[in-house]
Amino acid sequence: METINILYTFTLPDKTKEVFDLRLDTHTLKLHGSTIENLPSWTRLDLHQCPHCPLTIDMYPNCPLSVNLVNIVERLGLLISYDKIHVEVSTQERIVSRNTTAQQGISSLMGLVIAVSECPHTDFLKPMARFHLPFANEEETIWRATSTYLLAQYFLVIKGHRIDLELNGLTRIYENIEKLNASIVKRLRTASKKDSTINALVHLDVFAKYITPGVDESLDKIRHIFTKFLKKQISSQYKKVP
Repeated sequence: METINILYTFTLPDKTKEVFDLRLDTHTLKLHGSTIENLPSWTRLDLHQCPHCPLTIDMYPNCPLSVNLVNIVERLGLLISYDKIHVEVSTQERIVSRNTTAQQGISSLMGLVIAVSECPHTDFLKPMARFHLPFANEEETIWRATSTYLLAQYFLVIKGHRIDLELNGLTRIYENIEKLNASIVKRLRTASKKDSTINALVHLDVFAKYITPGVDESLDKIRHIFTKFLKKQISSQYKKVP
């Protein structure tokens, strides 16, 4: 089985290390080697189940997204949000290294494992997980989300399907992710002894809130970088054909 390997190494305030060796199936992006026996009660599907969850407890006794978070909560859940840590993220292509807070480091890891969960509301995030960008900021997140959505529209149009160039569907996707985040925060309050994992998810939710007020408003923040290219494209439309 071919895998995409992403290695997160956390150096904690006491200089101990926690290593998360994530192996994603190249084709399905399913997270392998994450099976945990005796799952904690806070992962039960019917505990703080998302109001828009399409899953049923007979098919999914445990919330698949929460199951992916168990390792993080159990190994990093004693950190306080603003504990100073060092995080190194290694992939086949590059190494990203950063001194940061527990909240931000856990948020980056959490965003990845949430994206590759079996939750139906995170399917859109899987292509971004394939090209994971640790510690993405606001503008990078807007860029990646809109680019991913528009590329999906291209794949639809070449198959003869209707497409959404107004990005209305992207807003709905992130509205659903906001609802999901609110429910997962409630689960983490049940599970965590400290606040780092809770605030890590809150930090992720901030990025969802950049998009849900309206994609146009979010895109205004990066529109200026297209100025020269757009002028050239517009002028070429008015050139006379010889």
